Formats: sequence, structure tokens, C-alpha cells
Amino acid sequence: MNPTPEKTNDSLSDSNSENARQQQIQKKKKSSTQLPQPGTTQGSCAFDSAMITLVPITDAAHVVHGPSGCAASIWGSYSSLSSGSMLYKIRFSSDIDENDIIFGGAKKLYKGILELERRYKPAAVFVYSTCITALIGDDIEGVCKDATEKTGIPTIPVHCPGFIGNQNLGNRVAGEAMLEHVIGTAEPDTSTPYDINLIGEYNIAGAIWNVLPLLEKLGIRVLAKITGDAVYKEVCYAHRAKLNVILSSKALINMAKSMEKKYGIPYIEESIYGIEQINQCLRNIAAKLGNPDLQERTEKLIAEETAAIDEKLALYITRLQGKRVILSTGSFKSWLIIFAAKKLGMEVIAISSNNNQEDRIRVKSLLGQDGIILEQNSLEEILQIINENQAHMLIADKRHQDASLTARIPFLDINQERNHPYAGYIGILEVAQELYAAFYNPVWEQVCQPAPWSAGNSSEEDI
Repeated sequence: MNPTPEKTNDSLSDSNSENARQQQIQKKKKSSTQLPQPGTTQGSCAFDSAMITLVPITDAAHVVHGPSGCAASIWGSYSSLSSGSMLYKIRFSSDIDENDIIFGGAKKLYKGILELERRYKPAAVFVYSTCITALIGDDIEGVCKDATEKTGIPTIPVHCPGFIGNQNLGNRVAGEAMLEHVIGTAEPDTSTPYDINLIGEYNIAGAIWNVLPLLEKLGIRVLAKITGDAVYKEVCYAHRAKLNVILSSKALINMAKSMEKKYGIPYIEESIYGIEQINQCLRNIAAKLGNPDLQERTEKLIAEETAAIDEKLALYITRLQGKRVILSTGSFKSWLIIFAAKKLGMEVIAISSNNNQEDRIRVKSLLGQDGIILEQNSLEEILQIINENQAHMLIADKRHQDASLTARIPFLDINQERNHPYAGYIGILEVAQELYAAFYNPVWEQVCQPAPWSAGNSSEEDI
């Protein structure tokens, strides 16, 4: 008879003490009670994040091989902007139904790709597998190969069914698809010693447009943007860059490592959110390219831009310094708000906890010893922190708007979609303007006043 899992665990244990058994029982009970709650998000799947990574290639067509609902799941949720082609905004789906699940959907996909390429003439076509088509075993690799031979338009398979993993894995799969099928398939017309690739920035709300003029002033050419506001051809010759600069997506660091190994391109990890961060980014790029004249010009540009942004922020500093805020957002915007608040003389007294220990340590170092990390991130906890610390503003997403209304303090909605470009020097000014507009919105003065019927009752009692 095969041993049960419990017996196997006991045989591998160094101690069979009652204490250890009780801990195991408690651990099992705890894990069994942590079930998903209706209405709560479980995070992006690999399919979602692979599309988020590749869809910003603007002149390519993006085909979802699966039910039409998969194509609609995240399309338009992230406002990646384009300065050219708008083809990436169109939804394409093979619209798999019950018959296709039984008999296979490969032929339907092939015919759809041929019709798409005939009508739209895209620079390339990316085909994304989904959970259903991966489970029924449709050969999208073969379909893409046949479509490429038939039309001459590159057709790239992206094996990203949602069940393979989380968001980071989807980003990594997208990077591997570019390495295998795109990068290295074309050559640039010209080459300079200052060619770089920007990796991991998807031009949400046009953020990358705040940075490109700075690099242009320094004579640094962005050979390829991977993938914000990108065109297919520039990704093809990304292997001729002299430096890879990873800006946001940590998962794409594997792509940078592979390019370093295959093409000898070094990489650095930088941030373009926050004044000190963009200063450091420009310095490190200049240093890595190794030209003393470039480094000198970089320091001059940093001094000019910093002086200009300090002058523009002066008004906001006088009106916002000393204000205490609570920050409840688990994305990159946490760092941005902390950096901006410090620049404006504001104090972040509490922030919601992040998922990993590295982020928690970083948050604690930024907030200082008196900083509070919210553990539960619940309405009751936020209200308690607001009351105990006399906070002046709550910065969160819409879920916590009721907390600010209950506490009668200004509320700034920091949403996932991002409608404002927060990158570069201009981005900090954008944050300052949003904070100022939220804090001095006349509606909060009205919210703090007693209701008309309450005022009426009190006047009648006085009479």
C-alpha cells in the first residue's frame, strides 16, 4: 500500500513532536480558508501581460486565437499611445466556438490571417494562443509558418495561454518571442556610437515622449523602443544597439541578458519616474556609452532641466508643503508619489504594504522610522490611521474613496490605467498639479460643512 502524504511528510521530518504536528495542522487550516473572494481580482494572467508587452508595436496586427471574450479582456485597459499607425488599436480574434473546440481551429485561424493581411497590409502579425486553443492542441507555430510563406508578411506565434503563470511570466514569454522571431531579422540604414534600446516602457499615457527629447538633446539615438510607440522594423534591428536600458518591466531583464550573451550588448536598469531618478538615468547612460564630452553635456542638461523644474514647482511647494498624505496603491506609482511628495515638502505618513520583502524594505527606508505600512489595507484601518495622524489627503484608487468621504479629507484617484504621463521632469510637474488640484478642489470645503437639515435642526433648537 502506498503511504499517504501525511506519512511521507512524517518520515522526512527530523522531529515528530506534538508541537510540529500542531503547526502543520494550523498551516493546513489557514491555507484552506484563504479562498478567492467574489469580486476581487486575482491579477493579470500570462496572456494578458504578453499582450500588454507586444500590442504597443503599433504597425503590427495582433490576433487572439481563442474566444472573442479573450480579445476583449484587456484591450484598451492600458492607454499605450502611438505617434504613427493605429492598427494596433483594432481587435482581431479567431473567435473559437464549440465546433472549433471539437474539430480544431487551426484552419479557421489560417484563413483569418490571410484575410487580415490582404485587407490591412500590416508590417507583421502576432498570434496569441489562449487557454482553450492550447488545451485542444492547435498548432499555431505551423499556421504562422504557412501564413508567412504564403504572404511574405512575418507572422509570429506567441505561446501565452493564461494557465502557464502570472503577469511576469507572460512578459517573459513575449520577450522570448521577440528574441526568437523578430530581433536580428533586419539591419538599420545607419549606425552611431550612441544607439540605445529602451526596454520595458510601454508609453502609457505618452510617458516615453517626456524622455525622448532629453536623449535627443544629448545626441543619443533610441534605436528601438521595446515596445512603447514602436514600429516592427525598429524592433528587428534592436541587436545593433550599443546599450540596453531597462526602464520598467523586471521580467524583460531576461531578454536583456540574452541580448548581452548573443550580441554583446550591455544593459543597465534605470527609472524615469522622479527627478533624482531621471538625473541618475541620464548620467548612467552617458557613463556607459563612455564618452567624456557626452558626460559633460549630460551634466549641463541635468542642471538646466533641474533649475527649470524647480522654478515651476515653487508655487506648488508653498501651497502643499507640510501636508500629510496616506498612499494606498500597490503599483509603481507608490514610488513616484513618495518622490514627488518629498520634493514638494509633503509627508507620506502611511502606505499600503507591497507583496515582496524587498519592496517593504525599500518603502520603510523612504518613509523613515515613523512611517506606517498598512497591513490589511481595509477601510477601517485607513480611517484609523487618518484619525490618529490627522492626515490631510488620501491617495488611492476608487475602492477607497469612501474612506476619504467618511473622514472628510481630499481624495486623489490614482488609477491603474494612468491618464497622465508621469515620466521625466515634466511628469513630476504633472503630479504636483494633480495634488494641488485635488487638495484645493472647492468640493471638499462643502463636504466638511454640516448638512442643511442638520443646520436647520440646530437653529430650531436654539430658538
